[in-house]
Amino acid sequence: MTTEITTLPSGVRVVSHAMPHLETVSLGVWVAAGARHETAAENGISHMLEHMAFKGTARRSPRTIAEEIEQVGGELNAATSLEMTAYYARVLKGDEAVALDILADILQNSSYAKVEMEREREVILQEIAGINDSPDELAYDLLQEAAFPEQPVGRPVIGTPQTVSSFSADDLRRFLKERYVASSIVVSAAGAVVHDQLVRHVEAQFGALNGGHGIGSAEAKYVGGVRASSKTFEQCHLLLGFAAPSYKDRDFLTAQVYSGLMGGGMSSRLFQEVREERGLCYAIYSSAWGLADGGMFNVHAATGPEMMGDLIDVVTRELNRSVEERPETGEVERAKAQLKAGLLISLESSSARAEQMARQLLVHGRLLTPRELIDRVDAVTPEEIRVFAERMVRGSKPSVTVVGAGKKSRGWADLTDQRMAG
Repeated sequence: MTTEITTLPSGVRVVSHAMPHLETVSLGVWVAAGARHETAAENGISHMLEHMAFKGTARRSPRTIAEEIEQVGGELNAATSLEMTAYYARVLKGDEAVALDILADILQNSSYAKVEMEREREVILQEIAGINDSPDELAYDLLQEAAFPEQPVGRPVIGTPQTVSSFSADDLRRFLKERYVASSIVVSAAGAVVHDQLVRHVEAQFGALNGGHGIGSAEAKYVGGVRASSKTFEQCHLLLGFAAPSYKDRDFLTAQVYSGLMGGGMSSRLFQEVREERGLCYAIYSSAWGLADGGMFNVHAATGPEMMGDLIDVVTRELNRSVEERPETGEVERAKAQLKAGLLISLESSSARAEQMARQLLVHGRLLTPRELIDRVDAVTPEEIRVFAERMVRGSKPSVTVVGAGKKSRGWADLTDQRMAG
């Protein structure tokens, strides 16, 4: 298996990873433009731009886009995050040119017809309504708002009814021109792909792209705080978070190991204490994610209203214990093994590999080798985990969200905050 990188004269980077045993290719266009690059008035425009990319171009109707990719048995999709937007496809070997032609067309020649704009606007408004009816999704939006208040990073990626209702076709075109520049774009492919052929196709489709440098984004400043919803659901959702390292920080993988130890699997501390020993909930887990200039660690669990007090007691106690006591070598090694397995397993998926390469080029400007990542994980020690936990838990104000307990939600959230402070 070989990996190759080419930078076109325009600045677009092309990366491929040949996996000769496959009969398919996963490929796509990753753009360093997402929700954190929006102003308050633009909140949700990256997501709407992603939706509108599939709604017709100068030479393709929405139906034609769908029919052409499915004519060759392919799949086409897209996703928007805080820092990136991805447009990707999976096709049979030899059909990369078809996928790239469609991707280039929808990114450079979308028509933004008024009737399609209004139809898709309503779709997104319904999507927002669905989030507000989903306690876990609502809780995560509130957690982001608590952690990064009045900042792009703290706003919902999907936008609000007010902002989504305000966008015009000209707004989309302006954002596209400012943000979708050659230096911010990586075309990545993995599977049954020949690099030189891929480069020729990309150069033909994206060679004339604006070669500018785009516009930067405001620094993400973790603040922390308490948020709650007065809505009532069948279960109460508790989310508890802290400031964590960026993915450029050497401690980023330390945070990943710590997260695995605390809530990464069935042997993790929180799963054992909350689920196995006390039966307080069906699932509890933790995660650590990063941005270019910061990140967040969080714990998420849901339980019945009558058990919220016990759940808060156990979760806050285990987090405080991770600060006060060095973890056992065995549990650290299990967490490291899980993380390493996840990293290596992802390399066996062409779609995951294509995404990983694109993200690494956009984030680090280079590819990180599997050996480099494994060595970093292996180097994490139990004492480093304890020191990291102390710096994170004691060094940042908690972000707490409770959703589902109606008017009692705020009280539970305040109690969680107090337990972590005390």
